[in-house]
Amino acid sequence: MADLVRIVLYDPAWPREFEAEKARLSSVLEPWLAGEIHHVGSTSVPGLGAKPVIDILAEVRSLDESRAAIEPLRGLSYCWAPYKTELMNWFCKPSPEHRTHHLHLIVPGSQAWHEELAFRDALRAEPETARAYEELKRRLADEHALDREAYTVAKTEFVEAVLARLPRRGS
Repeated sequence: MADLVRIVLYDPAWPREFEAEKARLSSVLEPWLAGEIHHVGSTSVPGLGAKPVIDILAEVRSLDESRAAIEPLRGLSYCWAPYKTELMNWFCKPSPEHRTHHLHLIVPGSQAWHEELAFRDALRAEPETARAYEELKRRLADEHALDREAYTVAKTEFVEAVLARLPRRGS
């Protein structure tokens, strides 16, 4: 049975967990990297309650090329899933049912890259937006505790509203 969607209090260990995972990923992903490995998602925002899953964005040269990382990433317990393949190569760890990490291989400069980083940066810079987002996530986690996809879809309107008022990254 899959983990319930639940929001927990911010854990100050999350940035350290990201850094440790980044170190493990760096050597495995090196052949495909085109830039940085970023901590994204709610666990990357100090003080923000979140699902206890570390979200990671790795900048790769090409989605097609980076599919060759599927096998090497299995050695770090990452499972590839054909989710939004036009935007990213998406992985979870250690299994789809129980997740501690999500990994997004994304091309820098793409819309998905811009949106992930811009939304994270907005939450970090705007405490009132972060508070409103946490309140929404807590309500939606109660409503969709058994359905991760419904929970994610239900956040879309909020995320899109925040992104709509931000300048495009690099602009």
